[in-house]
Amino acid sequence: MATDTAKQVPFVNWGISSTASKRNTIGVLGLIIGCPTLVILNWIALEQYRGSLTGAIRAAFSQGPIRFLVHNLPRPTVVTFAGYVAWLLLQTLLYGVLPGAKAFGQRTPGGNLLSYTTNGLAAWAVTHILFLSASVLGLIDPAMIAKHWEGLLVMVNVYGFFLGFLAQIKAYWFPSHPEDRKFSGSWISDFWAGVELNPRFGEYWDFKFFHNGRPGIVAWSLIGLSWAAYQYQTLGHVTESMLIVLILQTTYVVDFFYNEDWYLRTIDISHDHFGLMLAWGDSTFLPTFYTLQFQYLARYPTYLTPIQAAALVALGFFGYAIFRESNYQRDHVRTNPDSARIWGRKATFITCSYRTADGKVHDTLLLTSGWWGLARHSNYLADLVQTWAWCATCGFKNILPWSYFIYMCILLYHRSQRDERRCRNKYGEKWEEYCRVVPYRIIPFVY
Repeated sequence: MATDTAKQVPFVNWGISSTASKRNTIGVLGLIIGCPTLVILNWIALEQYRGSLTGAIRAAFSQGPIRFLVHNLPRPTVVTFAGYVAWLLLQTLLYGVLPGAKAFGQRTPGGNLLSYTTNGLAAWAVTHILFLSASVLGLIDPAMIAKHWEGLLVMVNVYGFFLGFLAQIKAYWFPSHPEDRKFSGSWISDFWAGVELNPRFGEYWDFKFFHNGRPGIVAWSLIGLSWAAYQYQTLGHVTESMLIVLILQTTYVVDFFYNEDWYLRTIDISHDHFGLMLAWGDSTFLPTFYTLQFQYLARYPTYLTPIQAAALVALGFFGYAIFRESNYQRDHVRTNPDSARIWGRKATFITCSYRTADGKVHDTLLLTSGWWGLARHSNYLADLVQTWAWCATCGFKNILPWSYFIYMCILLYHRSQRDERRCRNKYGEKWEEYCRVVPYRIIPFVY
C-alpha cells in the first residue's frame, strides 16, 4: 500500500535534468551579452545624455555600437578596486562571525535539508552604523559611493563574471551535493542558469545564500544614502522624491533581512541553481539596476507636490502591506492549518503531497483564502505596486528610471510561468484543482 501511494504522489524533478535547445542557448547567449550592456548603457545615458536612454541609443546607432561603447565605457580605478575588495572582505567577515538564528531551507529535489545562519540584519546594521559614524566623524565622504560609481560599475561586473565562472568550475569538479545538480547539455545554458543548486565551501558557507543578500542587498540602501548625500552636496538640499525612494526601499531592505529565514523558502534559494544569472545578478545587476531611481534623482531632481508625495508614500506602503500580509498568511496557515483564520474567516486550502528523489513523501497545502484566494502569485502583485511607486518619484520625462518597473513586469511574468510549471510538476492534479479555485495568476480579476 505504501508503494502504491508513493507512485501516485508526484516526484519533484525540477532542477535534476533539463535539455537546452539551440534556440534556448542562443537566447541565453543574448542575455549574457545584453544584460551587462544594458547596465553600462544606463550609466552612459545618466552621465552623458541627461538621463535619456533613448538619446543614448540613438547616439549608439549614429556613431556605431562599437565606437560608441569604446568611447563611453566606464574606466576602473585603483581606489575602486581596493574599495570593492575591502567591501567584499567586510561582508564576508560579518557573514562568518556575526551571531544569528539557525534556519532551514526547503528540502531539495535530492532530499537534502540545509541549515543556514540568518545574521543578515545584524550585518546590515553593523555596516550602516560604520558608514554613518565614519561620515559624521568626517573620516569618509558620505557621497563617496556615488562619486566613484564609474569605477565601481566596472568592479561589480568583473566580480559577477568571475563568480559565474567559479561556480561553473566548482559544479563540474567539486560539487557540494552532486544529486542536486542540473545539466542541460549546453555549457552556455549551464553557465547562465547554473549547475549546482546549493554550492558551498565546507558545511556552512553557502555561495547562493551569501550573494543573495550580501553584498548586494546590504549595499542597496547604502547606495541610496550615498546618492542622497551627493544630491545634498550638489543642490544644497535633499528632495522629497529622493527621501520617498530612500524610505520605501530601505523599508523593503530591512524587511528582507528581518525575515531572512522566510526567504530561504523562496524561488531564488529553493529552486534556482547558482550560475551567472544569480552570481552576476545579485552582485552586479541588483546594486546597479535596482538603484536607478537614486542615480537619476541625484543628477536630475524631480519635485513633487505635497499631494503627489503623500500619494506615492501611501501607494508604496500599500504594496509593502500586500507583500508582508500575503506572505504572513501563507506561513501562518501552514503552521496552524486547523485553527488559522484569514480576514475574519477560517482559512481554506487544498492539501497535497510530493515525493523527493530519496523516495520520501512530504505533505503541504495550497492556500485558497486571503490574498492567495485572489491570485496565485499575490506577492508578485505587491512587488509591482511597490516598484511603480518607486519609479513614479522620478516623473515621466524619461523612460530610464521606469526601466526597473518594465523589468519587474517581465521578470515576474516569466517567474510566474516557471513557478506554475514547477508547481504543476510538483503537485500534479492538485495544482490543476487549485487553478480552478483561484483562476487569476497575478492581478485579481484581470490576469
